[in-house]
Amino acid sequence: MSRTDYQRQLEALRTNVVEMSDLACHRLRRALEAYERRDANLAENVIEGDHELNELYLELEQRCIELIALQQPVAGDLRFIAASFKIITDLERIGDLAVNIAEYADRGQGSRYPDIDISAIGEQTVGMVEDAVEAYTTDDAPSTYDVAATDDEVDARCKRASELVVEDLLATEVGDESLLEDVSRTLLTIRDLERVGDHAVNIAARTLYMVDNDDELIY
Repeated sequence: MSRTDYQRQLEALRTNVVEMSDLACHRLRRALEAYERRDANLAENVIEGDHELNELYLELEQRCIELIALQQPVAGDLRFIAASFKIITDLERIGDLAVNIAEYADRGQGSRYPDIDISAIGEQTVGMVEDAVEAYTTDDAPSTYDVAATDDEVDARCKRASELVVEDLLATEVGDESLLEDVSRTLLTIRDLERVGDHAVNIAARTLYMVDNDDELIY
């Protein structure tokens, strides 16, 4: 393979990783919409569409393996391919979390905790993923720290939201199954959105390592 063809393959990989990110973020937004509206049909659409993201993940995983095995990249190219491999893994898991949230859509009443803005927390985590992938796309190392900083905000919001649910549960006489469903549904959703934020930080961390050979954000 000529050097030109090799560089084209690397750029195609980057483009496809961005496309996978777009798909994962779209599915997460649709899952959040289904959750807020308690829309079983939309939720089912998100769940059934998960195979598309999984197939793209397997395709890109194989491409990364082939690039490493056949081209034996070194230095920056190797870090790029390795980062891309790790990033698609995080994106696939974000897709799984979108499925989880979609599955919660037809559980509970969905209106017990008006002070908890799941949509706002969800949109913030989606924005983190988009910002992290944008940093990957443009080799923007400084922006990776912004993603990590935003994660601290998301963690604080998720912690407070969980505390509100627990406080309500402790103040309520337990015995109503619908109450327990709402508690479970809300806490699981908060947990999964916090995990989306963690995956966004992972993407940012791998980008920082890819660009600057800096493992500061990797944990």
